Amino acid sequence: MFNSFFPRPKIFFWSALAFFLAALAIWYSGAQELASRFALFGADVSELADGERPPFLTIEKIWVYQYIIATSVLFCVVWAFIERHRWFLWSVMGSTFILVFTYFMVQFSVWINDWYGEFFDLIQNSLTTPGSVTIEQYYSPIKSVLTVAMAIIMARVFFSYFNQHYVFRWRTAMNDYYTEHWAKLRTVEGAAQRVQEDTMKFANIMENLGSAFVSSVMTLIAFLPLLWNLSELVTELPFFGPVKGSLVFVALLSAAFGTVLLAAVGYRLPGLEFHNQRVEAAYRKELVYGEDDPEKAQPEELKSMFGAVRKNWFRLYFNYLYFNVFRYAYLQFAALVPLIVLGLTIVAGVITFGQFQQIRNAFSQVENSFQFLVNSWPTIIELMSIHKRLKAFESILHGGSAGNVP
Repeated sequence: MFNSFFPRPKIFFWSALAFFLAALAIWYSGAQELASRFALFGADVSELADGERPPFLTIEKIWVYQYIIATSVLFCVVWAFIERHRWFLWSVMGSTFILVFTYFMVQFSVWINDWYGEFFDLIQNSLTTPGSVTIEQYYSPIKSVLTVAMAIIMARVFFSYFNQHYVFRWRTAMNDYYTEHWAKLRTVEGAAQRVQEDTMKFANIMENLGSAFVSSVMTLIAFLPLLWNLSELVTELPFFGPVKGSLVFVALLSAAFGTVLLAAVGYRLPGLEFHNQRVEAAYRKELVYGEDDPEKAQPEELKSMFGAVRKNWFRLYFNYLYFNVFRYAYLQFAALVPLIVLGLTIVAGVITFGQFQQIRNAFSQVENSFQFLVNSWPTIIELMSIHKRLKAFESILHGGSAGNVP
């Protein structure tokens, strides 16, 4: 699954984490103070008036972008010397590009959060004091956000196209690996499904989940300091009174509660999904045999096998029934948490409408990042099932028993 696409997977992923932490440490140890010396085009940008300066383009931000891109390129160069893998361009450089693009999308979310605060304050001023805001002042921020949004839309379209090719390259790598060893694997029940279907699903889910996880981590890095600062606007929490960094702690506790809750009520689902693939594979294989052999796939046998399929699906439906009760109840309650937390502050009238929007958006970003496992749990269950099947499938190449493979 991983060896076919990534060079030395364990070392690669641990080195990526170590590289990220090292780059982060260097940045906060003093590199962020070097913007005035090393930011390209910094002088040109600083000469522009605030209204003329494009969003995201300050000397400090330009230096951040340079630093991120430079460290990413350095990581790829290092691995080019360590091992020039067949899939190097896609596995190393492609994965790095996905991480960098995800970072820029998070930065866009941060800017949008600031934009909401300023724009809704503008609306509040206009409604409170008629005539205090001109139509030019009203449309100017809308024009600004539309300009940025159009560029982001085009970038996301390209990124989606790139992701599709990335996933297919990963699937190709697994497909080539399995077909090279087809002589050993062909006797395994459901071997065709493992090669044709599971490789496609595994690559797709891993890429989507991996991107979502990285996005959650980067969102936390970007929004946690912002939410901590916004917590100063919150006068006190219901039942607890004034708490420093209150919004951060509430978001963390809310997400932790949901994660533990859903892990507890959904612990049986991966095993049921795994068993479901076994009975489905057996039923499908019998039907395929029946296409060539009239002695196979007899009605009574098919009826019995389909009965096993139906029994397992009904058991899955029941387990998902109570799992979804807890999941949707928690998500609905979590959506109300910021309104409950801000109740005393809103009633006291100590924040503006724009600040309320900033707090609500930042809180949602942080809470959703903390809720990665909650939001991804059904997908994680499917991934665990697919991984278990492919792992058992690969065990044949290492002396495992075919009887243990679904």
